[in-house]
Amino acid sequence: MEWDTATIKLSNLRFLMLAALAFMMGAMHGAEAATLDVVAAENFYGDIAQQIGGTNVAITSILSNPDQDPHEFEAGSSAARQLANAALVIYNGLDYDPWVPKLLAASSSPTRQTIVVAELLHKKAGDNPHIWYDPEAATALAKRLSELLARRDPDHAVAHRYHLAIFEQSLKPLADQISKMRRKYAGTPVTATEPVFGYMADALGLEMRNRRFQLAVMNDTEPSAADIAKFETDLRSRAVKVLICNRQTSDALTRRMREIAQQSGVPVVGVTETEPAGKDYQQWMRSQLDAIDRALAG
Repeated sequence: MEWDTATIKLSNLRFLMLAALAFMMGAMHGAEAATLDVVAAENFYGDIAQQIGGTNVAITSILSNPDQDPHEFEAGSSAARQLANAALVIYNGLDYDPWVPKLLAASSSPTRQTIVVAELLHKKAGDNPHIWYDPEAATALAKRLSELLARRDPDHAVAHRYHLAIFEQSLKPLADQISKMRRKYAGTPVTATEPVFGYMADALGLEMRNRRFQLAVMNDTEPSAADIAKFETDLRSRAVKVLICNRQTSDALTRRMREIAQQSGVPVVGVTETEPAGKDYQQWMRSQLDAIDRALAG
């Protein structure tokens, strides 16, 4: 879409007006307003909540260790207390974090609200649970957060809307990067040890191979001999241009596939299920896209 100079100036003016209103409202009500306790099961959802809520929310993210396999997480008393005391809880759904609804059911609260991100995207049981790699997920969550926070904290509704506008603006470079890479690489065959990057691979138009193998690994079952053989053939014959691996899991079979890829000259790109320290959601997504871009270009 082409924007003329007048449109850009009006857009900038709108941002400045919202910023001024947000500042004034915050100054007027900041002294007496209490922060809202928000608990996110995953730290990337917590990061988005922080970007929308700003100083008016106190964020706790339960899964935040980049060296931990989220699928092996066992919730303890600390997670139970955090969820019990939360005013707002955000979790993934699709049985990715099944401990959350169980703990919430054990500590009912008439005022606590929940956001299940899978429901925002109209996902159903059996769908790939790694929905934060869907380019629509961040925007859907941010909009829902802005609505809920504005209702619970009307004194800062203008600030929440301003933060939403800034957040949506910050996602545009990511959307542009996805569009550019799709034009370059649509139809390129790639493979992965797990379907972690699946939604983003679809957004890029990549041809994802060996999906049955990936589902078996994700579900902690053994892939069939035929699926293993097909995966190995794709790597040895270089029928795929990149192997995408989950950095947070390591078993004998995935290590074997990485070794075959390296021996065959197929680039290996690691992705994660946890936002790394020192990066926000936007930087995390773009850095992984950069790695895929370099691998495909090479």
